[in-house]
Amino acid sequence: MKLFDVYSLYDIEPVRGSGSYVFTADGTQYLDFYGGHAVISIGHAHPHYVKAVADQVARLGFYSNSVVNTLQSDFAARFGKACGYDDYSLFLCNSGAEANENAVKLASFHTGRSRVLAFKSAFHGRTSGAVALTDNQKIVAPFNETENVSFAPLNDLAEAEKMLRQGDFAAVIVEGIQGVAGIRVPDDSFLQGLRNLTKDLGVVLILDEIQSGYGRTGLFFAHQYAGIRPDIITCAKGIANGFPMGAVLISPEFKAHKGMLGTTFGGNHLACAAATAVIEVIESEDLIANAAMVGSFLLDELRAIPQLKDVRGRGLMIGFDVDGSAADLRRKLLFEKHIFTGGAGEHTLRLLPALGVSLDQAEIFIKALKEVI
Repeated sequence: MKLFDVYSLYDIEPVRGSGSYVFTADGTQYLDFYGGHAVISIGHAHPHYVKAVADQVARLGFYSNSVVNTLQSDFAARFGKACGYDDYSLFLCNSGAEANENAVKLASFHTGRSRVLAFKSAFHGRTSGAVALTDNQKIVAPFNETENVSFAPLNDLAEAEKMLRQGDFAAVIVEGIQGVAGIRVPDDSFLQGLRNLTKDLGVVLILDEIQSGYGRTGLFFAHQYAGIRPDIITCAKGIANGFPMGAVLISPEFKAHKGMLGTTFGGNHLACAAATAVIEVIESEDLIANAAMVGSFLLDELRAIPQLKDVRGRGLMIGFDVDGSAADLRRKLLFEKHIFTGGAGEHTLRLLPALGVSLDQAEIFIKALKEVI
């Protein structure tokens, strides 16, 4: 049997990691400025994380959600305090796509409506409901097509209001920062306007913080720059530093009933041990402040490079455009300078390093980028 050939692969195989570096079998070192799609939040093989996961698997790796698992409630309390939403409830699942599926389902249960407003260039996942919310026809199969989802332009509050007033919508879903679209930042005033509008119309506001959350932008969630409180927040990516996990934060207005949501693997013992270790490291090493500081340095340095266009982002979630092929530039950085970066479309590079990346490592990246440009 062979693998189903759906990925474009670089001919490099990391076999171990340490902090912001990964290494191949022959010992070649690569600076990781992409974090595996923003997943590596506290760095590769962090000792505290490794010990927490190893200790837990030695005790109990898994049991289903049919029994009490105090690791879940302990993590929920720690998570709520860390992010400022300790009055919300938490549903744990396995991925960002699942988190968004469950968020939209909750909104539909809560309102009794079926329609959802999303935004152009959005990416919310590849499962059936999540891909219907994603503005990319290349990944939408005929089975996923639905009239229940409409798309408005990002940062166009007037158009969003016009569409919402014409239909009976259950929810609006918006990314804290559009990641796959190339780091497109919603205006604070736009998010504030959406919050006011959805409250007036009885529509649920869902903030997809899967890529933009967990301290990456210099606050715990990107939407906190706008000073709003959504009805539902979805998380994944950096929540467990590579262990598959997703989460839905649910405001107190939502009422649960038995069997409303469910999952086999979501919130399992290993996932909760990993996620708790991530929060402990983020807090003990002040990684959110570091993300803000190093991110500010990177943005300033990138904006001073004349060949780059439209440098944008917050904290350690950064995108910029180049005149030529972004893929060519990424290959040069990878094979000539041994630095991993991400892409988004023909002309955009994305930077999503671990939250503990140092200023020295940021300077290494800037120097290498200038040389390959």
